[in-house]
Amino acid sequence: MNASELSKELSRMADAVVKHLLPNGKRNGKEWQVGSLAGEQGKSLSVALSGTKAGVWSDFATGQSGDLLDLWMEVRSLDLHEVMKEAKQFAGIRDIEPRFSQPERTYSAPKIPARTGKPKSEVLKYLTEVRKLTLETIELFKIAESGNHILFPYLKNGERVMVKQDSCIRDANGKRTEPPRPTSADQKPILFGWQAIPKNSRYVILTEGEIDAMSWRQAGQPALSVPFGGGSGAKHQWLEHEFEDLEIFDEILLAFDNDPTGQEATRDLVQRLGAHRCRVIEGLPTKDANEALQKGILDSARADTLVKMAKPLDPEELGSAYHHTQDVIDMFYPVGEEPGYFSPWIKADKLFKFRPAELSILNGVNGHGKSELAGHIILGAMEQGEKICIASMELQPKRLLHRLMRQACAVTGSMPSKDMIWKGMEWTREKLWLFELTGTAKASRILEVFEYAHRRYGIKTFVVDSLMKCGIAEDDYNGQKAFIEALCDFKNKYSIHIFLITHSRKGDSETKPTGKMDIKGTGAISDLADNVFVIWRNKIKEEKIKEQDADVEVLKDLPDAILYCCKQRNGDWEGKLSLWFCPYTKQYLGSRHDKPKCYVGSEVSYG
Repeated sequence: MNASELSKELSRMADAVVKHLLPNGKRNGKEWQVGSLAGEQGKSLSVALSGTKAGVWSDFATGQSGDLLDLWMEVRSLDLHEVMKEAKQFAGIRDIEPRFSQPERTYSAPKIPARTGKPKSEVLKYLTEVRKLTLETIELFKIAESGNHILFPYLKNGERVMVKQDSCIRDANGKRTEPPRPTSADQKPILFGWQAIPKNSRYVILTEGEIDAMSWRQAGQPALSVPFGGGSGAKHQWLEHEFEDLEIFDEILLAFDNDPTGQEATRDLVQRLGAHRCRVIEGLPTKDANEALQKGILDSARADTLVKMAKPLDPEELGSAYHHTQDVIDMFYPVGEEPGYFSPWIKADKLFKFRPAELSILNGVNGHGKSELAGHIILGAMEQGEKICIASMELQPKRLLHRLMRQACAVTGSMPSKDMIWKGMEWTREKLWLFELTGTAKASRILEVFEYAHRRYGIKTFVVDSLMKCGIAEDDYNGQKAFIEALCDFKNKYSIHIFLITHSRKGDSETKPTGKMDIKGTGAISDLADNVFVIWRNKIKEEKIKEQDADVEVLKDLPDAILYCCKQRNGDWEGKLSLWFCPYTKQYLGSRHDKPKCYVGSEVSYG
């Protein structure tokens, strides 16, 4: 809930709010009147209690005015972030607390270089004469120096959380002689410039660099800078630490460089912060704000105009066909690898791939290893750089992770050591999240948490195990279809991949494989999915080997399992893949001679 939304909630209970903040006032018709913000009796300050202006106040003696959040800030002498916490508690509003685990990472305090002090000599000359920043701006952002390096302190509540350094030395072409970087490793990434944000600001400008944020602020606008420049993905690790603090802003204006990395950052942040409150600043005839400041074309009047003219983003459903020209060309003439990740089996690399914006069904009979197959696939995905969130309502987290560690450690014939398990869990630290609910979850809640996980942590692969645990009855075909449609809308909106585990109908499926028409439930499951996979274990072979009533060596050449690709909307191949199952590691292997793969480090041996 952002400031504007909270303000609307407070306006519905304006009478209770003003009595809480200004108890010495008196009601006069549709208004609450007091002498001033100090709260004494009088009539100079009035607050509307009903109608379209409920919550709006004016102090006719001072000219101050605003909504109930503004009033709360003035009366309590708090900033907006603190006021929102108090106001939510007063109104009985609780923030969403998604029930899935997040990695616990320890960050280090930034190390400060020797001979650190206020900017002078070459650094001060560079900031004031080259970058055209004033002494007031430099002081406001607490800029320091160490030798010829500018030190940018990233502060939060007065605490130094991160420090970046950038040399003021440039070559003959004005280019850096060395890249900017943190002063030490393992610093917590946050936004730069919080100490310079006015306490009552309802909007903020996000920039690509510290000096751009300082330039906007010098022109009278509240601004913060991302720590690692333009781009997407890992560049925005800061977002998970700033997600809640950014909620105070009704609007976030994006002012990234007008180049490919800047445009990529804009697209990624709009998606994760929400198009409803993002606008894009356009109209600067220069690369960035500081270049405009240097050329004398970014003053307070120009900055104010640019902010007012910042463009809201069109609805996602509306777009010009012409804008897809390059995408169409790329389909005919692909450049580089197709996006997505491969399965764990090399022999399948040319057959199928798990692509963005796809829903894959993993179907099979009870006991044929659907969840084990999903676990093996996501291990391969994490190895290829994917972040995963699993909603396994059938297993407690410890049991799910117990099985996953057996697969990841790949120890045959014995249990993995405690040290190896620690290594395995460490390997998952920033790759794996869990939707921590054992039992039946509401379908709407699953998607709500998935959206939060994607926007905050950048997770792009989700596993739902299984459809039967999503709060939809087996015979509720309309409810099942609605859920599948919601999954499709979600994967298309955020360009993510979803695995949904389903069950086969009863029949002779123990002795022969099922097909896509045998999925238990509505036909819409297979109709709407992009991919349908069916896993079938050769139970007859397993039983004969167990009873030793046949030539075991001959039987071993027969596959333990067959993975059928019954549908692949965006690929050319449909068919079957023979697999061999390792009971110790729960991995599916491409041939009987393959060894299980250890995912926790090549230094660990098998067996």
